[in-house]
Parts: sequence; C-alpha cells; structure tokens
Amino acid sequence: MQIGEVAARTELSLRTIRHYEEAGLVVPSARSQGGFRLYTEGDVARLMVIRRMKPLGFTLDRMRELLAATDRLDGHAGTGPPEGEEREELLESLRGFEEAARRRTADLRTQLARAEEFATTLRERIERIERPEPIKMGRTGEESESGPDPELTAPA
Repeated sequence: MQIGEVAARTELSLRTIRHYEEAGLVVPSARSQGGFRLYTEGDVARLMVIRRMKPLGFTLDRMRELLAATDRLDGHAGTGPPEGEEREELLESLRGFEEAARRRTADLRTQLARAEEFATTLRERIERIERPEPIKMGRTGEESESGPDPELTAPA
C-alpha cells in the first residue's frame, strides 16, 4: 500500500511516517516504478508499535532498541530466532520496556486524574458563578454567606 493509505490506517501524518523512515525506525518494503513508497501489513504493524510508544515518552533511540530486539526475537535478522543466552538477553530487554511502559502508564493515569479533577473544579466554579445561591439569613436576621447559623441547626 502507498503512504497515504498507511497514514490513514495508522492515524499518522505523511510527514511523521517519513520522519520515522529517516530515523531508521521503519523502511518501506518496496518502491513502485514511479518511486512511491510501498508498505506491507508488517510495516503498518511496526508503525503502530511506534505510535503506541510515542505517548509513553520513549525516545527514537529507545524505539529503535525495542524494534531491533523484537525483530531479532521474531527471526527477522536473517539468521532465524536467537537461542540460549542471546534469547534471554533480548527477553530481558523486552521486560525492561514493559516495565517502563507500565510505570509511564501509571504516571499518565495520575496526570489524567489530576487534569479531570481540575476540569471538574473549573466546571463547578463556573456553575456557582452562573447560578449564585440565594442569600440565606442567619439567626440575627443578617445576611450570611455560610447559610443558617450552625447553632440553630445543631442537635441539642
């Protein structure tokens, strides 16, 4: 498929896809006779991995490391899947990426909760300003912003 279809499927811009190509993260599987980039389903899957890593704050270098490890584990390095110690090292690397992704996701959840709390606070303030509560009278007959005198409403 051409880059426009890949952009639509991955929700990445053409510019972003080209940037990832320049950074060596994804390489089109082929080029058409006219020189257009051609991508496979595997290329789209690779771009989806990159897209998912981006909001977690992974750098291009870290993305490259993860992709190299998964390529090697999947046997895409041309020598077949690794065995023994190399396989264990690559798996340990993936575990590190998983842990980093979990930590960052937890941080993002905390940030989102704070942002939602802030938005709710603003909404409540707007509502109070738009619909001010009627002024309540205290026991002396004077206006009170805090409502009725607590001594009058407290149980004896």
